[in-house]
Amino acid sequence: MKIVPDRLKKVARAILLSLGATAGEADLIAESLVKAEMRGIPTHGVNFLPMLADRIEQGLVTVPTLVQTIYEEDAVAHIDGGNGLGQVATDFAMAKAIEKASRFGIGTALVRNTNHIGLLAFYTMKAAANGMIGFCMSNSAPSIAPWGGREAFFGTNPFSVAAPCEDNQPVVLDMSTSVVARGKIRRAIRLEESIPADWALDGAGAPTTDAEAALNGTMLPIGGPKGYGIAFFVDLISGLLSGSKFSRDVSTFHKPIRPTGVGVATIAIDIRRFMPIEVFTELIRNHAAAIRDSEKVGDVERIYLPGQIEAEHEALASVDGIELDPPVQAALEKLIESRGLDVRLNGD
Repeated sequence: MKIVPDRLKKVARAILLSLGATAGEADLIAESLVKAEMRGIPTHGVNFLPMLADRIEQGLVTVPTLVQTIYEEDAVAHIDGGNGLGQVATDFAMAKAIEKASRFGIGTALVRNTNHIGLLAFYTMKAAANGMIGFCMSNSAPSIAPWGGREAFFGTNPFSVAAPCEDNQPVVLDMSTSVVARGKIRRAIRLEESIPADWALDGAGAPTTDAEAALNGTMLPIGGPKGYGIAFFVDLISGLLSGSKFSRDVSTFHKPIRPTGVGVATIAIDIRRFMPIEVFTELIRNHAAAIRDSEKVGDVERIYLPGQIEAEHEALASVDGIELDPPVQAALEKLIESRGLDVRLNGD
């Protein structure tokens, strides 16, 4: 079954309102979750709603979200997310970074004490839409071992960068520091599928194709020690420097154990401080064309810019709709029924 994006947003919004989110929070998070689905990243989509409901009902996420600016001067801001909705705190931080970049050329806002923030490109693309280069990074629950170890110590610690490009489509990098996001392991479990042997190690430190064993083991970092090094510094900036939890102290969002303590960093750089935006746009347009026209390997037909595949997926989903994994659809329908909501995933 394929679902029209606006219908899925309506369902997500209704669920969020029933959980105590304000109308603005519900709109923002519904947009973020459905954007992830449309861009072909279901690991960061509406599958989080049942987990979020569980955490809110058990008092582990605070709604409505009380975001507080605890320090602000010149180009920097330090924000407390109030153990609330991660998307709300991060959107506030990115807006603050953009505002500061417009005044000082660069803006940085760090967030402590928040929760899972969803699709990082959701925030960096907002900077790109304002003629800026946007950065966002976040730490997460331990799943990667230090290089040479087998104990989960760092999260998959994702980061994203986006810049204006051509035809109002930014060029976007959005990635975890592990070979794949851990959500792909969980999705394989839901769909009862095996995984490639180069994704993760089991508890004994051996490569595995068993998704359950991988979830109980460790993820492999991208580029071996290089990915470990990147995960280290994402954790240092977004977790340790923000005053949030870091390393082994960050808790998983997927089990209702305790507040996660996630930390986030957002940065915006105003392109206009270095060159007119029109000059930058022309430069990157020519740069992109040169990349696409460069020599290809074997039977490769196209070279994509970062984020281009996701943008094309989003355009297609806006016409054809979003196809949810059956377990996610079932979980949403159960949540809708349990909360007595007058919305449906299909039909009128």
